Amino acid sequence: MNTALNLSSGPHVRDRWTTAFVMHVVLLSLLPATVVGVIVNGVHALLVVLLAMASAFLTEFCFDKLTHRPNTYTDCSALVTGLLLALSLSPNVPLYTPVLGSIFAILVVKCCFGGLGKNFINPALAGRCFLLISFGRSMTIYTIDGVSSATPIAELMAGKAVDITRMFLGTGGGVIGSSILALLVGGLILWGLDIIHGEICFSVLGGFTLFLAIFGGQGFDPKFLAAHLCGGGVVMGAFFMATDYVTSPVSKLGQLTYGLLIGVLGAMFRLYGSAADSFSYSVIIGNLFTPLIDYFVVPKPYAYRKASLRYQRGETGKVLNGKLVKPVVVLSIIALLAGLALSGVFSMTKDTIDAQKLAAKAESYRAVCPDADHFEAYTSEVEALDGQVYGSSFGRVYINEAVRGLDADGNLTGYVVSVTTADGNDADISLSVGVSPEGVVRGIAFTALNETPGMGMRCGEPDFMAQFEDKDVSQFTLLKDGGASQPGEVDSISGATVTSRAVVNAVNAGLDFCQNVLRGE
Repeated sequence: MNTALNLSSGPHVRDRWTTAFVMHVVLLSLLPATVVGVIVNGVHALLVVLLAMASAFLTEFCFDKLTHRPNTYTDCSALVTGLLLALSLSPNVPLYTPVLGSIFAILVVKCCFGGLGKNFINPALAGRCFLLISFGRSMTIYTIDGVSSATPIAELMAGKAVDITRMFLGTGGGVIGSSILALLVGGLILWGLDIIHGEICFSVLGGFTLFLAIFGGQGFDPKFLAAHLCGGGVVMGAFFMATDYVTSPVSKLGQLTYGLLIGVLGAMFRLYGSAADSFSYSVIIGNLFTPLIDYFVVPKPYAYRKASLRYQRGETGKVLNGKLVKPVVVLSIIALLAGLALSGVFSMTKDTIDAQKLAAKAESYRAVCPDADHFEAYTSEVEALDGQVYGSSFGRVYINEAVRGLDADGNLTGYVVSVTTADGNDADISLSVGVSPEGVVRGIAFTALNETPGMGMRCGEPDFMAQFEDKDVSQFTLLKDGGASQPGEVDSISGATVTSRAVVNAVNAGLDFCQNVLRGE
């Protein structure tokens, strides 16, 4: 039967590419990053990828069957969600993590809102943020060359040197899909095939770079900008997350506005936020702004544009309707003012904050080395560590500073080692370890302890800290069930084993550095 003249309701858009075809191409474009991630990180990373994809697919399959919906799982969009989620995870996460993340992404964010085309935020990013909130510690454990460490971007934010080449190739640690080279290959293929919109991905990268150059304090330093672009999920977010058809604007002007918003927010979070890998949140915020952008930035049909009619009559005038430009200008001004405000507040308070940190550090030194009249720093010994994790037996512990205490006559009164552990339950923990000239641990003093009140914060109470005072031991041992009776045994805080273990490891690292490096035993 010839249906060429049949009438039907809109829309009447026709395209030779089906949803399934587009999803297949996206899967293929992510294959290079997946292969690199598995080769670099090993079999566990492969299991994370497979479990995330299988869980996403089975969740959509079961939902369709239970609710008697059409078999939407055949379009492979669930597999794309699972793969994107897996590539944004640490290769060391427990295997239940990708399963729970995929189930949340597909069931809650996608299916419960009507399925493909109805979700209001990117499902993969929503799943990742859900995991970050629910399993913060396991989501931020990374290894570099088999040693636990922070991500390169976290080290960059801490003022430490990073290897940009390794970040670009994806061999410097981080998430499974951290290879910028592989992501660029896949992203540029999608752009070349016109599957993703260049207005979005390049405006994201442009807005991010420009904001960092203006407010980052380094100007247009290529190394500084390249390091930030190569870390923290910026490239993956720009090419594979922000370009999602469902959660991005439809007009080109709207896409530019949307991309700039994400880029600027991502740079603001990077400079002024507390989390290193926070680009996911900027994309989700951009998703939430999409309906507003589409509402205001709507291209009118060609025949109804006054500018077009004037052009047909040979008249000259404004090409763009002022109503389209106004919301873009307003959003840009808001983003600029917010950036200026944050930058101003940061600049005004930076000196005060630095002074308070120095005062807290000096006070902690006095607390663990009370006989000292002044302190002298061990500069070369600490610089030799090059900001890397200290040892392989203490978790993610860094040596910040080491000093020797001297009395008024210049006689040695003790040593103090300042350490930071990234293995706290809620945040980094910094403390000072005091050691006598004979090698006896005099005690500890915290300079940063921001754990859960009533639980991890109890590590800062006198009863717990007293377990480290005047102990002539080579290392301390944590007893989870209590009952410490021997020198060097430390009772864990009930309900705060993670924090207790992090503190003990930090103290052991400081003691080891003092004994083997400063005292030369």
